[in-house]
Amino acid sequence: MTFSRRAALGLVVGAAALPHVAGAASTRPSVVATTGMIADTARRIGGELIEVRALMGPGVDPHSYRQTRSDIVALTRADLILRNGLYLEAQLEELFARLAKRSALVAVAEATPHELLIAHPDYDNKFDPHLWMVPALWAHAARATRDALIALLPDEAGTITAHAEDFLTDIAKLDAYARKTLATVPQPARVLLTAHDAFGYFGRAYGFEVIGIQGISTESEAGLHRIGELVELLVSRGISAVFVESSVSDRNTRALIEGAAARGHEVRIGGELYSDAMGPKDSYEGTYIGMIDHNVTTIAAALGGTVPTRGMIGRLAQAS
Repeated sequence: MTFSRRAALGLVVGAAALPHVAGAASTRPSVVATTGMIADTARRIGGELIEVRALMGPGVDPHSYRQTRSDIVALTRADLILRNGLYLEAQLEELFARLAKRSALVAVAEATPHELLIAHPDYDNKFDPHLWMVPALWAHAARATRDALIALLPDEAGTITAHAEDFLTDIAKLDAYARKTLATVPQPARVLLTAHDAFGYFGRAYGFEVIGIQGISTESEAGLHRIGELVELLVSRGISAVFVESSVSDRNTRALIEGAAARGHEVRIGGELYSDAMGPKDSYEGTYIGMIDHNVTTIAAALGGTVPTRGMIGRLAQAS
């Protein structure tokens, strides 16, 4: 249950006076991450040295997420808070400003060199936050997570560094798989139309034209004019597949399909992609590696590419 922003900030002040009980059940430091991608990265790098909690689970949209009472308590008692930054967690910005005065808080995506970021076309000094879509970019966030954990546990620097190197090796393998697999999609078919504009870095890295029904943030609405424009695009260019996202309503995507059908052009759903949240808890798709493996394999298969059975290492839930 959500509650007012004023009440949330009041609870921050009140919770600051409470004793730190994170170690009551365990002596391991408490790390709170906003998204599943960050939480999984922290678990891979910190291992058994830390306890990690993700605020946002599968299917949760970070653009519109508002903190709960239990979130506030967890955040104020955390030894380290890891967030994406770049205005992804838009509704939590005021809360983070308060927490930064008394807590170790790191925006891991903001460690990415600015020249690698995609600027927002409508707002100065705002950038596309969806860096995790490209493993080579997410490596910067992984290194920032490593550094934050070493600062938290300096005596464990060797172990944390070793874990980070293992994860970065897996990230490099994932990026190589993505490049090889997506290169099999015929050039005319490399059009990725999704619920919102979360795949800009993906398109730039792998040579796809990316079209989002909504903007970079799901807070932006797609009007009838926008839907009409996209229906015309589908029909005129013969685009036969569009994609839904696990954390965004499929209402607009369904409207596109119906609009194209009314024009005599058949469009199918190419699959569900994980954009702002990972897959189900305790599944392969519920890890960062599995999330991206799923997206790459699903996109390539739907658009005419050649994909291995069940993805990069044969662990995807369903054969493509």
